[in-house]
Amino acid sequence: MELLAPAGNTENFLAAMEAGADAVYVGAPSLNARNLARDLRLEEIFSMVQYCHNNGKKIYIAANSLVREQDLSQAVETLGYLEAMQTDGLIVQDLGLVRIIGEYFPDIPLHASTLLSANNSLALQGFQTMGFERVVLARELTLKEIELLCQKSSIEIEVFVHGAICFSYSGLCLFSSFLGGKSGLRGKCVQPCRRHYSWRSKQGGKPRSQTKQKQKSKTAGKGQYLFSMNDLSALEAVPALIAAGVASLKIEGRLRSAHYVSNIVKAYRLVIDASSGNFQEALAEANILSNRAMGRKSSSGYFFSPQPMAAITPYHSGNTGDFMGRLGAIRTFEDRLYAKLSLKEELSEGDRLRLHAEPSGKGFAFTLKELRSGNDAVETAPAGTKVQLLVPDWDFYKSSVRIDVYRVDVKKDSIRLNITLPDIRKSRATLDELYSEKSVHVSKVMAEIASPLADDEIPEIKNPKVYVSKKTKKATRKIKNPLDIWLRVDSAKSLFKVLPFNPTRYLIPVNKANMSQTGQLKRYLGRRVRDLTWCLPSVLFEGEQGRLKKQIQSLIRSGFRSFQLGHITQFTFFQNEQRVYLSSDYTVNLLNSQSVVLMEEGGLESAQLSIESDKKILIELIARYRRYHSELKLGLTVYGAPALFTARLDPEHFQYNKTLTSPKQEEFILVKKENVTATIPVRPFSLLPYLFELKSTGLNYAVIDLSNMNMGKKEMEELTERLSGSGKYSKLPTFNYLGTLE
Repeated sequence: MELLAPAGNTENFLAAMEAGADAVYVGAPSLNARNLARDLRLEEIFSMVQYCHNNGKKIYIAANSLVREQDLSQAVETLGYLEAMQTDGLIVQDLGLVRIIGEYFPDIPLHASTLLSANNSLALQGFQTMGFERVVLARELTLKEIELLCQKSSIEIEVFVHGAICFSYSGLCLFSSFLGGKSGLRGKCVQPCRRHYSWRSKQGGKPRSQTKQKQKSKTAGKGQYLFSMNDLSALEAVPALIAAGVASLKIEGRLRSAHYVSNIVKAYRLVIDASSGNFQEALAEANILSNRAMGRKSSSGYFFSPQPMAAITPYHSGNTGDFMGRLGAIRTFEDRLYAKLSLKEELSEGDRLRLHAEPSGKGFAFTLKELRSGNDAVETAPAGTKVQLLVPDWDFYKSSVRIDVYRVDVKKDSIRLNITLPDIRKSRATLDELYSEKSVHVSKVMAEIASPLADDEIPEIKNPKVYVSKKTKKATRKIKNPLDIWLRVDSAKSLFKVLPFNPTRYLIPVNKANMSQTGQLKRYLGRRVRDLTWCLPSVLFEGEQGRLKKQIQSLIRSGFRSFQLGHITQFTFFQNEQRVYLSSDYTVNLLNSQSVVLMEEGGLESAQLSIESDKKILIELIARYRRYHSELKLGLTVYGAPALFTARLDPEHFQYNKTLTSPKQEEFILVKKENVTATIPVRPFSLLPYLFELKSTGLNYAVIDLSNMNMGKKEMEELTERLSGSGKYSKLPTFNYLGTLE
């Protein structure tokens, strides 16, 4: 079994190697989903590749960010360098990169990122068909589910065993992007899951039990860290993972310190190498090492239960590091600030500290340059000592109710490394020589898929400014929608009502309740039944797979032929079917023209583009796709309240159908669906005023998604007036359309 460690910089790489890692993974420049850290330079990565290959180790490159259309050219150049390096694998999320690698750089081994959310055996089969050699499973799986997937699939399986966990399924988190264009799928996440939220105490929720309601009444209105997951620690699960046949155990932490990497790698090395007879002794020693690593409070994640009770500690902020205490009085001495602190742990000058302020949630990190005990400066102070810290200026000292102190790294010279990397300059020269052999090929690929758009290829964007007459508040005429309108609803029963507008296509999810309405749907819709599309879920576990397969077969036998994929690998359900019409939901995450081409080559007829797209991306993506292709109908969700978090976890502190607010007074609601917990915004977003613009870009259809919304008569009338451009209503958010997706 492989022990795979993170390497966010050269120091961490060397720490991982010295501690006993079999392999490391590093981020590709500008293409990895940890873009908040400094990117490693290509020559640094190549020096690591040379070290690994000279010492019997492996190195994988994380190129697991979604790629915007304007970044395709840079992505192609980077792929040329990575192929020249002969890396052992490329961890990928973006389907455009999957196509580019398969078509133009086939010597690069493909690994499916956990952001592709593989939860079932058909997903593994689908990824294998697409050319992947390894799949990093979703982190929400239990040991039993992992064992079953290993039994049913021949593809290599990699599993995260330690480090940070997202509350949402990794590839389905829209929260950070929705708040301001900083996409978690592009490594820009501002971690809204770590924030402090408060329940609106005046609004009642729907209790799951009498006991639960009593508990809720105590916490109503109080703030909590509702979504802040404890770190994963699976030391005790290692024997079961080995027995299951997992190929690689992965440690998260490319943003963590060398101290963290060293201790955690040593800990897992101990339990992997331990015999059954001395496992408990090795586990005890490994836990000591893990506790020294200064991570968050930890739990065993989902390994032992699909609903782990210890996954979130809602009263705890979720900060990484050792809790050192709560900051006391601050005084000024000789123009410098000193703060009192009663130490919970030993502290040394040179340690890295982070201040965490409440209720704002703001943080500030600094290196401790002076530590005083009484009137004396000291290098180290033991736990229990009352000390004074030299602290930097910070705006939140006076406005905070409390400030907690965490140690996030130790003094740098406490980590001593005995190995070195190959010379960086020589590595650069060798890499340039290797790349020069591929440069002509890379230039041809760029010219074929990412050459600049000519002026006449960029459409003139048109949008009527006046939707209604200037002389009257009412619409002068019924404006024909410039795009086909696809309407998505949760329940088939919603379609039996008289709708105030006539959609081109209806979308409903495949579930038990809607399946019971198939006969009535056929009678009610008549010939228009061909305009009904059944939507597959974005999340599907192994135990649900058989039921969905039977439901699809039943629908096909009943004459339904149109289906929308919620996950890219769901094409496996239809491989032996004739005359089935497939489209894809926005959850497939199409952000560049090459990902759209992959959909076309896969036989789809329609595809929704990424819901995160801004206007610039849409214009360039569609223009470049239309340069050579015209087969696929392209759509976009233009109205709705999308799930910002989509999660498996259903913790006891959640209050469903009740409003919660962020520190910035943004409002959200938690809802429980068939197999997921969803966090949705109270106010929907709307691109309805820009339908003519979207038509100008070359878009074919617009999706109005009401599936997470309570739409009564009044709400439907408002939607109809917004669609026609009549009526006066407050402006709604536009997601990223008028901004920039970072």
